[in-house]
Amino acid sequence: MHIKKNFQSTGHIRIIGGQWRGYNLSVLNNPGLRPTTDRMRETLFNWLDPVIQNARCLDCFAGSGSLGLEALSRGASNATLLEINRAASIQLTKNIQFLTVVMSAKVITTDTLYWLMQPGETFDVIFIDPPFYQGIVENVITLLEQYKRLADKSWIYIETEVEKIIPNLASCWQLHREKLTRNVAYRLYVRRLY
Repeated sequence: MHIKKNFQSTGHIRIIGGQWRGYNLSVLNNPGLRPTTDRMRETLFNWLDPVIQNARCLDCFAGSGSLGLEALSRGASNATLLEINRAASIQLTKNIQFLTVVMSAKVITTDTLYWLMQPGETFDVIFIDPPFYQGIVENVITLLEQYKRLADKSWIYIETEVEKIIPNLASCWQLHREKLTRNVAYRLYVRRLY
């Protein structure tokens, strides 16, 4: 009974820009769910504004869907949202149906690390916002490169605990922007192959 209570749809996220600006979407009241704040999303999508139109997006740890759905609202051509929690995936699917973007959004209930190891498409914009304090970011970065999931020029957003040091990256990854709050570091990298 306690577990069921943790997955009640009691929270909300708000789309802050684009065609669905101001829409409120239900999210699960899950202790592990930590949606990117409105202020951080506003900053991120200001950074991404020149490249988000028609971008193919991958939201690696979708959770509430705040990043992938915001990208679609702002003109991304499609978004693949990966989420390991089935209840969260079901809620994401409901929100996508509400926004009527079924053809351009895909929710996959999966372990992100496993999914990245499968052959598949490449992406222009990748959101990496995993659970904190689990050391997942390094593995995601390695798999994105190893399994060729990145377009030649791609943009990678990484959100971590503020004290997290991002490991040495390939020379083709360049830090484009970075901001720190009291608890969170968020960084946007650009990957260019010359």
